[in-house]
Amino acid sequence: MGELFRSEEMTLAQLFLQSEAAYCCVSELGELGMVQFRDLNPDVNVFQRKFVNEVRRCEEMDRKLRFVEKEIKKANIPIVDTGENPEVPFPRDMIDLEATFEKLENELKEINTNQEALKKNFLELTELKHILRRTQQFFNEMEDPSLLEESSSLLDPNEAGIAAFCRFVAGVINRERIPTFERMLWRVCRGNVFLRQAEIEDPLEDPTTGDQVHKSVFIIFFQGDQLKNRVKKICEGFRASLYPCPETPQERKEMAAGVNTRIDDLQMVLNQTEDHRQRVLQAAAKTIRVWFIKVRKMKAIYHTLNLCNIDVTQKCLIAEVWCPVSDLDSIQFALRRGTERSGSTVPSILNRMQTKQTPPTFNKTNKFTSGFQNIVDAYGIGTYREINPAPYTIITFPFLFAVMFGDMGHGVLMTCAALYLVLRESRLLAQKSDNEMFNMVFAGRYIILLMGIFSVYTGIIYNDCFSKSLNMFGSGWSVRPMFGIKGGNCDHILIVFCNPVLQLDPAIEGVFGGPYPLGIDPIWNIAQNKLTFLNSFKMKMSVILGVIHMLFGVTLSLFNHLYFKKPLNIFLGFIPEIVFMSSLFGYLILLIFYKWTAYNAATSKDAPSLLIAFINMCLFNYSDPTNKPLYRGQMGIQSLLVVIALACVPCMLIVKTLVLRRQYLWRKHLVCPSVLYISQTSLSFKRTVQGSSNADSCILPLQFNFGDVAVNQAIHTIEYCLGCISNTASYLRLWALSLAHAQLSEVLWTMVMHIGLSSRSYGGFFGLSIIFSFFATLTVCILLIMEGLSAFLHALRLHWVEFQNKFYTGQGFKFVPFSFDSILEGRFDE
Repeated sequence: MGELFRSEEMTLAQLFLQSEAAYCCVSELGELGMVQFRDLNPDVNVFQRKFVNEVRRCEEMDRKLRFVEKEIKKANIPIVDTGENPEVPFPRDMIDLEATFEKLENELKEINTNQEALKKNFLELTELKHILRRTQQFFNEMEDPSLLEESSSLLDPNEAGIAAFCRFVAGVINRERIPTFERMLWRVCRGNVFLRQAEIEDPLEDPTTGDQVHKSVFIIFFQGDQLKNRVKKICEGFRASLYPCPETPQERKEMAAGVNTRIDDLQMVLNQTEDHRQRVLQAAAKTIRVWFIKVRKMKAIYHTLNLCNIDVTQKCLIAEVWCPVSDLDSIQFALRRGTERSGSTVPSILNRMQTKQTPPTFNKTNKFTSGFQNIVDAYGIGTYREINPAPYTIITFPFLFAVMFGDMGHGVLMTCAALYLVLRESRLLAQKSDNEMFNMVFAGRYIILLMGIFSVYTGIIYNDCFSKSLNMFGSGWSVRPMFGIKGGNCDHILIVFCNPVLQLDPAIEGVFGGPYPLGIDPIWNIAQNKLTFLNSFKMKMSVILGVIHMLFGVTLSLFNHLYFKKPLNIFLGFIPEIVFMSSLFGYLILLIFYKWTAYNAATSKDAPSLLIAFINMCLFNYSDPTNKPLYRGQMGIQSLLVVIALACVPCMLIVKTLVLRRQYLWRKHLVCPSVLYISQTSLSFKRTVQGSSNADSCILPLQFNFGDVAVNQAIHTIEYCLGCISNTASYLRLWALSLAHAQLSEVLWTMVMHIGLSSRSYGGFFGLSIIFSFFATLTVCILLIMEGLSAFLHALRLHWVEFQNKFYTGQGFKFVPFSFDSILEGRFDE
């Protein structure tokens, strides 16, 4: 359980793998997913490594499978996913897989080529059929005297004599090119041609792309070979298809009959070809996912083997891996299993290495903690073995969110939505949605669940449910008819009815019946000074929560200093920091609690302002007549606290730097006296250090720079001292967003829902149904999604900046193990 609060202990291990067993051992390590391989050949070109040919063969197989997958998706055939995780095939099985994929690819390419040729022929015959039909209709119109007279009245006199044109060409062109095509004919041929065109009702399929294209049939009449050449060039430029068209009706009729017969025969062949293609793709769809997994695993193994060194005897591969110490037994068992699977008799060896390199950071997570760990890692990967903020974020993050979002009704809605995702997570995971927004929300389902639960709790504290208070225990406020009123009950009733606004005096005994058992008294919901009261309450609450949160962050830094054995950081870092913050802002929290308990309803008018008191404390101003002291001896205690806080500043700023310099000089003169000659004989010193057992302690002082250390310490001190003020003010966003959410909820209720509830007619029910739908939509879109996202981002900022910067450096690099699961998830999530 201790590793949850700190990253896993890592070690650098050396693997000695026999050549015949290396493939199977790496395969078992990939299934385990607990080792990160280091590249031992950084200076070797990727094309010069030993297993580059195997990687290329795997890439070629992957390309062929992607081609088959593309064809399957184009045919709208579902890919079968049985959830099977096949074992990695042996290297000798690669030849069989290559042959299978080669045969499948060639067969599909041949089918596609034949099908495209058949579709192209079918398109040509279809276009010719429409040309014969349309040209026959045109000639029939020309032979009909009434139609001829009507068409002649619409044409120019020169164009009316269509019968005089003895030559023509017919073809098909895309419909959108007709206007441009007609203008070009008119300009080039100078009006000496006659064009007739008619649209083809049904769209035609493009054999190359498979898209549906709208086309039109045209016929052009002209005279002379010169015009014929011009017309053909224009048709060629507009990619119009020209077809032979007989001049006599009988020939056109015979040709049309022959074309229809050929179309029917070709349609039958096309159907048979498509059926064969569907059968091939359906058979491939059943196993293509398994093929992908096998090829991807093989490629990953050979890529990993390229990271290893090869022994001079060519019988052993040497690899270096980062791995968790707690998983060494599992890794050794995986190596034995891989050796047995390969049939090798020589076992693989795992040898732990001593190194001064910084190991990667690895935090074990599960489906519940992974979301919170991702929030922390988004700020920066933790330095190796430093305190992990994720376990504390599980509580503090949803709580601070709920402080800003607190509403019972909205919290229940959010909890129900998250519960749906949690209870149906296995089914939703099996669906493997491609919606990026849904996947992001689904990954944070447990975060949303806790945020909803905490929002219900804070909503109970605020006594706020859809901007309305719930009177569950009875209000402590009551209006009695005898207090402060002369006369009988009738006079009191008259005063109540004659004054729409009455102020209840909290100092009169009997008006207040005691505190509300849980949360805020519901009577405040109808009070005129409701906003003033909630402002004061939530502002003080924000300061209290913020200072406690920051003090907790500073306290966590103590555990880092203890673990890394840095006593100097404890005495000159942690202690001054905690004392500085406690002396000022911790004291401010005590003043808030003291004021709450020291003053009652009768003496509340004489209570001093805490903000003015805190400012006067920092300025040593105790002669302010408008702000009386809270208790006796306040001036002496506050002056002492400010002096202590100010004394902590030079302790952090100067003392630590001087102590570091003193340690450097001590080590320089006592531990390594030979360092004095570094400026004259650097080369001989280098040889001396290499032969000395205290080489590391000699080299370390040479890296000390007093100026750099002083500037760095000054920046840290100034940032911390000013940050205590700015960070405390930053926590006031808890107050601001909480009030904004409550007021927005109240405005939505008043502007929308109140209209439907105010109706007293019989049709009010139907109106209320419509208005409630608007109210529900606006509640989900604005208050749940937009306000929820705003509160989420502000809670994120409070953790990243105000909390984590007290103890979390985040300068490590993530542990990325060699895992088949992550490789395959990256492939199939694309």
